Amino acid sequence: MKILFFIENLLSGGKERRLLELLKGLNSSADYSFELVLIRKEVHFVDVFELGFKIHFIERRYSKKDPTLLYKFYKIAKNFNPDIIHVWGSMTAFYAIPAKKILGIPMINNQIADINSKRRTGLLNKVTFTFSDFILANSRAGLLSYNVPVNKSTVIYNGFNFNRLENLADYDIMRSKFNIKTKFVVGMVAKFHPKKDFRSYILAAQIVLKQMEDVTFLCVGRGDTKPYKALISPEYLDRILFLGKQDDIESIVNICDIGVLATYTEGISNSIMEFMALKKPVIATDGGGTKELIENNKSGFLFKPEDKKALAAKILFLLKNREKAIEMGNNGMEIIKNKFSIDQMISGFVEIYKKAAK
Repeated sequence: MKILFFIENLLSGGKERRLLELLKGLNSSADYSFELVLIRKEVHFVDVFELGFKIHFIERRYSKKDPTLLYKFYKIAKNFNPDIIHVWGSMTAFYAIPAKKILGIPMINNQIADINSKRRTGLLNKVTFTFSDFILANSRAGLLSYNVPVNKSTVIYNGFNFNRLENLADYDIMRSKFNIKTKFVVGMVAKFHPKKDFRSYILAAQIVLKQMEDVTFLCVGRGDTKPYKALISPEYLDRILFLGKQDDIESIVNICDIGVLATYTEGISNSIMEFMALKKPVIATDGGGTKELIENNKSGFLFKPEDKKALAAKILFLLKNREKAIEMGNNGMEIIKNKFSIDQMISGFVEIYKKAAK
C-alpha cells in the first residue's frame, strides 16, 4: 500500500511526534511504502531523515494561503500515485483537494488534535470535511466539538513509545544542569501559546512557595516568556525557571515529582502522557480530551480552568503525601501501557487505511 503524507512541518509538537511515531511503525513493515510532503524546511524531529523514504518540500512563496501549493502537491501525488492521501492539518487538507478529486485518491484527514471551544466549524473546515473520506481525531471530545459527520469520524488515541525512556540522562546530572537545589520539582511542558495557561501555573507556584520553600517549578517550551516572567515576585525567581525549548524532554520529566498542564483547550496531550509514562502524578485542567487520559483521583487530579488556588492545593497535597503521589504515578503508567500504547495507535491507523483502500 502506498501512502502520501502531508503536514505543514515537523517542528516540536504533539501532532508532529504522532506522525513520526506512525512513520517509524509503518517503516518496519514491508506492506507499506510512503512519501512525505512538508511545507516548511525547518525540521525538529531530525530522525525522520533516518527512515530512508522520500521527503518533498513545497515552501510557500506568497502568503500563508499560497494557491500554488495546490498544484505543487497535485504534481507530487500524480508522480507517486498513492493509494491514500493522509493529511495532518486543515490547510494541508485544503491543498490536497485537487489531487484527491482529479486523481480519485481517498483522503484521510487527521486535522483534529484540539477542542473547538467556540463550537464553530468555519468555512475551511466545512470544505475539508466535505472532501475527506475519513476524519480522525485523537479524542472523542475533539470530534464532538467540531461536529464531524458521524459516518466519517474515528478516534485514534495518541500512542506513547516506551523506547523513548531507554536512554534517560542521569538524574543528578539533569538537576545539576539546571542548577536545581530544592528537594522537589514540579514541571509544565507546553508551548507558550494563548491556549496554554502558564499564567495560572505560575500564580499557583507562588502560592505553593509561600508554604513550601523546597520546590522548584519548571516551565519548559518555546515561545514568548516575558509576560509570564513579569508575574513572578523577585524572591521566587530562583525557583520558577524557564528552560525554553529542550530536546531531552523525557530526562527533564524524569526529574519532576509532579507534572502539570494548565490549558484552555486540549485534545490528548503528549506532555501528560510523558509524565504518566514516567510514573509522575499529573494535575491538569478539566476539559476537552484530558479526562479521557487522566482518571481523576486515581492517576492525578483535574481542576477547573484558571483556578490557581485549586491547582496550588493539589500540588501541595501531592508534595506532602508522597505515598499517594507514588500510587497515582504507578496508576498513570498502567493507563498509558493499557490504553495509549504505540502499537494500539499504529493498529488504529492501519485499520483506517484498509477501509479507505477498499
